[in-house]
Amino acid sequence: MPSFRSTLCRMVIKHFLAPRFHARETMAEKRKVVENFAKWAVLPSDARVEKIQINGIYAEWVSVKDVFEDTIILYLHGGGYNVCSPNTHRELCAHISRASSARVLLPGYRLAPENPFPAALDDAVSAYRWLLKNGYSNKNIAIAGDSAGGGLSIAASIALRDQGDPAPSSIACMSPWADLAMSGASIKTHAGIDPVVTLEALQLMASNYIKESDPRTPLISPVYADLKRLSPLLCHAGTAEILLDDSRRLVEKAKNQGVDARLVIYDHMWHVWNLAPRLMPEAQKAVKEFGSFIRSHFAAARPLPDIVFRM
Repeated sequence: MPSFRSTLCRMVIKHFLAPRFHARETMAEKRKVVENFAKWAVLPSDARVEKIQINGIYAEWVSVKDVFEDTIILYLHGGGYNVCSPNTHRELCAHISRASSARVLLPGYRLAPENPFPAALDDAVSAYRWLLKNGYSNKNIAIAGDSAGGGLSIAASIALRDQGDPAPSSIACMSPWADLAMSGASIKTHAGIDPVVTLEALQLMASNYIKESDPRTPLISPVYADLKRLSPLLCHAGTAEILLDDSRRLVEKAKNQGVDARLVIYDHMWHVWNLAPRLMPEAQKAVKEFGSFIRSHFAAARPLPDIVFRM
């Protein structure tokens, strides 16, 4: 059974937050709703945020006390390639930093519709190469993300592989959007179950991002890609989320092509429930597992800490 807190969060999302977002007609208005909601985020008391520029793209270093400076997570935020920013994911990244004992680099990659494919992909690849250029070892860099950022994490890893760049130590995805053709069965079967995402919203955001491109282009929809020789992969998904089959198909294909891939499905959880570890025990468990997976694949492996979520 879901916890009382997750049940309460689901009700707030379904009856208050999601309707406010979906009712807005323009993408600018939708972004304003999301950014206003982000003002309620509470960073842990020991969180540190450093604002930087990476090849003209705004980014943030997010970390907590006593992390290891040489282990890095390149975190690509979700938002359907259309909304969200470091503001919306800063708190989550602080908790991921604690769970992994690593620093998190959170870039504000360019968004659609102003900047369609491949702008977000180019920015993700550029950020990874910036890390390498600045002396960080690929063996101590993980690529991670949620929703569109999860799909982008896979796409960036594919692009880096195909262009001869050294591979990241691991890839970790929360509720990845990996099929913008939206051919998975859960798109229809879970459309009325997921409190966060609607089919109409996905169609709009996909159209804004891909424009005239084929949605089955591998670097847009990794479920259609050659996944051979990718780094170890973790995907989290929930039984109540509309993109459940994206994770199922992605991990199944990765395993069939020889990738060390793992799918963890959380009962009763919806799309990107992981974003609320301060509020929900299910999200706390997921973030701990997320961080543990990433940390275990760093070359500079160290004992896992006791993780306490705090404000």
